[in-house]
Amino acid sequence: MMNKIGVGVFFLVLVWSAINPKDYLTWIMEIAPAIIAFIVLLVTQKRFPLTNLLYRLILIHCIILMIGGHYTYAEVPLFDWLKNNGHFDRNNYDKIGHFAQGFVPAIVAREIIIRHAVLNNQGWLNFFVISVCLAISAFYELIEWWGALLIGQEAEAFLGTQGYIWDTQSDMAYALLGVVLALVTLSQLHNRAIERLHHL
Repeated sequence: MMNKIGVGVFFLVLVWSAINPKDYLTWIMEIAPAIIAFIVLLVTQKRFPLTNLLYRLILIHCIILMIGGHYTYAEVPLFDWLKNNGHFDRNNYDKIGHFAQGFVPAIVAREIIIRHAVLNNQGWLNFFVISVCLAISAFYELIEWWGALLIGQEAEAFLGTQGYIWDTQSDMAYALLGVVLALVTLSQLHNRAIERLHHL
């Protein structure tokens, strides 16, 4: 179940994020997935509680979104400092966001597929998890495009391309990297977390 500490951290970061963000329209667009995730988890926690591992990962992902919403993804101070000191040629905080967009949904998809016994042959599990997460990543890129068409010039902070022509493709590549790393590093830990949940 979502614990009080996790909920408290979520709202503390959300309140901080809402105080004088760089741009309120961008803030709303960036934090919307975190708010939607919180509502979905609240509504489903009794009927389909998640593993503690997954709740923690979702919280981390929400924090990443709220930091990006506060500063915009192109202007997060630490990554500005890294850019200005020659470590990067752009503010790469958005790549952290897209990496998380693969890493965290990989465990979400994995948990749903395993616990609902979606597959008869578990040999297909990783393929389906990767496919679902790449579909989510591609759909998010479409949302960014639609957002840009709707709000015009003001969408630049939401898109965060910073003039990089391969931004969309690199975003999806970072999501793919996140999915693969999640599957490689967390699958066994996640299996044990699911087993513990079944024994509660």
